[in-house]
Amino acid sequence: MIWRLTAVVLATFVLNLPMGYWRAGVRKFSPMWFVTVHAAIPLVVLMRLKSEIGFAWYTYPPMIVCYFGGQFLGARRRRRRLPAAGSAVAPEADSVV
Repeated sequence: MIWRLTAVVLATFVLNLPMGYWRAGVRKFSPMWFVTVHAAIPLVVLMRLKSEIGFAWYTYPPMIVCYFGGQFLGARRRRRRLPAAGSAVAPEADSVV
């Protein structure tokens, strides 16, 4: 039983990495933001049912940690990979003579 829980927890983490990456690129609390946060939930529920770990109380803490951990690390990856739009130094118009 513990190996099934471990497999589902790791799959949940991996599934949420691209969702977090995507979430970091959309405006907070926009409709697309809600999609990025909640799109993985049906797949997680399906994994729980197919693996027969069910919804026992002891499965929630590791699942929640890995769900939000994947979201967090995916968003962090995007922020580190893509520089902020305002951080680039633009050439000054006054320097051209």
